[in-house]
Amino acid sequence: MEGKARAAAITPVWQIRDASDPRIAEAGRMIRDGGLVAFPTETVYGLGANGLDGEAVAGIYRAKDRPADNPLILHVASVAEAKALAGEWNDAAQRLAEAYWPGPLTVVTKSAGHIPAIVTAGLDTVAIRCPSDPIALALITAAGVPIAAPSANASGRPSPTRAEHVLEDMDGRIDLILDGGPCQVGLESTIVDLSVEPPAILRPGGVTREAISRIIGVVREETAEPAGAPKAPGMKYRHYAPKAPVTVLEGEPGAIASYIGEVLARPDTSPDAPSEDKNPGRKTALLLSGESWRLLAERGFLPPEEQEAYYCRDMGSRDRPADMGTLLYDALRACDREGADQIYAEACSPEGRGAAVLNRLRKAAARRIKCGFPETHDPKREQQDD
Repeated sequence: MEGKARAAAITPVWQIRDASDPRIAEAGRMIRDGGLVAFPTETVYGLGANGLDGEAVAGIYRAKDRPADNPLILHVASVAEAKALAGEWNDAAQRLAEAYWPGPLTVVTKSAGHIPAIVTAGLDTVAIRCPSDPIALALITAAGVPIAAPSANASGRPSPTRAEHVLEDMDGRIDLILDGGPCQVGLESTIVDLSVEPPAILRPGGVTREAISRIIGVVREETAEPAGAPKAPGMKYRHYAPKAPVTVLEGEPGAIASYIGEVLARPDTSPDAPSEDKNPGRKTALLLSGESWRLLAERGFLPPEEQEAYYCRDMGSRDRPADMGTLLYDALRACDREGADQIYAEACSPEGRGAAVLNRLRKAAARRIKCGFPETHDPKREQQDD
């Protein structure tokens, strides 16, 4: 495991590097019999239970300390299995499944009557996905039931993209962790609601709005926070947050580099420094793009070489938001391991896959700053908890 040494794990961790590993059949039996098993997908690690067993699904909510009105996604291994869970499987659902399954896309449809209410948070709709990770597909097939699975982390924390992330949050709370290595996408699936007209993106992810529109036509984005139970995960509560407060920096690299340069140059005791930026005896984490790091270097604003008071992470190019997304949760968890007291994270463009990265950053943020413009705060976001 990465990071500091820790006591021996209580929850067993099986290293699975091949979908033909015979131990997957045993993990499938555990799920079928009511157990909780964390497993890799191409997006993030999921915490799986028998999706047709309400008591087993209740164990997910207890392990994660998850709000009861936050529905779960049912994971299947084929379109035929998805149709058996849907009260209505329309043409849009069929076309999207043909185009993007297996893959990081979840569809919301009317629910079949036999799905436990705890899975759907009492709604008449259900979220369904067919993941592309071979281990995940083998596990679903071995279980012989749809697997209800949110991300395998404590509610509100950054989602796990490695088995060690799962162990950090879930050790002793679940029955088994399947370690299939790091996740390829690193952000949760796109969720599109096909029970409304026009269809709505409830959560951006690896399949972009533009790509979905090419298959089914006009798709709107649902940006309002629901007053009641959300139709899909990630809509209502603060998510993805590390222990330290996150300040999201939005703007061009030049403006972001200037802002960070001012923070680094500002004396800890300066009366002009916002309280969030004072740093006496604290550790600051900087999660910036390669472009911003280069500008900081050119301007001579890099942190001191010993970096004892800083944790620095190059999040890759702003032109490659998918790469930034793959690194995001691992970087936020690394900030916790490094003991960061405050985190500055650079935003990317909201275009294409950048929409998903920006969505996760904003959900994790305590405050947002538009660099190059007067600073603004979002009191509602600052006060929101899990």
